[in-house]
Amino acid sequence: MGYTKLERMQKSNIKYQNSGIAASRDDFTNFAFCILIFAFSNLLLLLLSGCDRKESFPNRPITFICPWGAGGGTDRISRQLAFQLEQELGVPVNVVNATGGGGVTGHSRGARVRPDGYTITMVTVELNMLHWRGLTSISHQDFQPVMMVNEDAAALFVRTDSQWSTLDQLEQTIRANPGKLKASGTAFGGIWHVALAGWLTTIGLQGSDVTWIAMAGSASSLQELMAGGLDMVACSLPEAQVLLKAEKVRCLGVMADRRLPAYPQVSTFKELGIDWQVSTHRGIALPLGVAGSRSLIIENAVLRAAKSEEYLQYMANTGAGAAAMPSKEYAHFLEKMDKAFGEVFAGPSFQGVQNEYGPMLFPAVLSGLLGVCLLACFVSGSLRGVSERKVISKAAMIDMSILVGCVVLYILTAEVLGFVISSAVILLVLFRRMRVKNAIAIPATLLLAALVYQLFAIGLRVPLPRGLFGW
Repeated sequence: MGYTKLERMQKSNIKYQNSGIAASRDDFTNFAFCILIFAFSNLLLLLLSGCDRKESFPNRPITFICPWGAGGGTDRISRQLAFQLEQELGVPVNVVNATGGGGVTGHSRGARVRPDGYTITMVTVELNMLHWRGLTSISHQDFQPVMMVNEDAAALFVRTDSQWSTLDQLEQTIRANPGKLKASGTAFGGIWHVALAGWLTTIGLQGSDVTWIAMAGSASSLQELMAGGLDMVACSLPEAQVLLKAEKVRCLGVMADRRLPAYPQVSTFKELGIDWQVSTHRGIALPLGVAGSRSLIIENAVLRAAKSEEYLQYMANTGAGAAAMPSKEYAHFLEKMDKAFGEVFAGPSFQGVQNEYGPMLFPAVLSGLLGVCLLACFVSGSLRGVSERKVISKAAMIDMSILVGCVVLYILTAEVLGFVISSAVILLVLFRRMRVKNAIAIPATLLLAALVYQLFAIGLRVPLPRGLFGW
């Protein structure tokens, strides 16, 4: 069938218009592709910003673990040192109060973190005591000592309006009423508990003649003392300095062999006829395995901070005992103290302060109660009724399995691959499960992973796992 000349021209125009539309579509596709490449390039730069550079250390925030509660002596010194270290290292130093277990939680966390130099711990005297009490296997041998920064003697405090003006008066009350008075200062078996029990045994009493109330630290103990819940508190003079200056508490004596320069008005136990001295020490330590070059950078920074005029002035203002014992001497000191406390806790005088229950008692009790509850439910028929209910759909089971798998995947891979890569993989899996197109899922994954990383790791200074690539 033939076409007229007019029909052939109209057909030719239609083909030309279609080819023009196709060309415009191709141009749009190419433009969108260029925009996508540009976006990916910017996202890659965003991902790389703030990430770990192997040749420089440190280049991201450092976590500073404090095993004791906020407001206590260890916490205050940790925060002052963190401020000084930020100036020395040029990166944020974030203090994290990892409390619980009488110091077990914080010291265990500090010893078991990744040895990359980005986590330091303020170890205290309890590190030499906890393993002797059977609370943990962690000891000074699980740390790489950096420097001792503080040492303070124990002291004994009562309220100013209490009936005791002297140490002798308090002793007579305890003798007349064994087990009636209550004291605290730290967790059960902590250094201040040992200090009080040591004083009692030195004067011929039992460590249990004063009931010890376990608390998170000196700050909460002093608050409880002022509230009337305690009769006395054992802690260091700097920890009670504010209340002491306000004349709300009275110090009956310091457990040192000579008066402290910052508190010349406070008598020593030795002056009062009691030969008993004990003190706490605090120092910076790294987990075992940190590279020598990185540990040296940390040690030099701590040394400069501990000897800085600002830090020394702070310690003088608070009455705390400043120290700057180098790593080798500090390691020998910890070894010596560990042996000494081993002998102390093995002796009959301190059997009363040892914890007869292991750290797994509470989990064991919970597990036992859970087993009893499950057995009771089965016997009563509650569990058998589950099989009669509506069967869960296959899709719901798959969704639940994917969610659980993502959580397990993050736990297993975050420390190796880092937060950005691990979270991006998980986001992409979830997007695909929700049937989101690749053109949307991939850019959204990169964007969200990068934004979350920048917000928390850089903006809010949250220590996210960095992995091998520093992401």
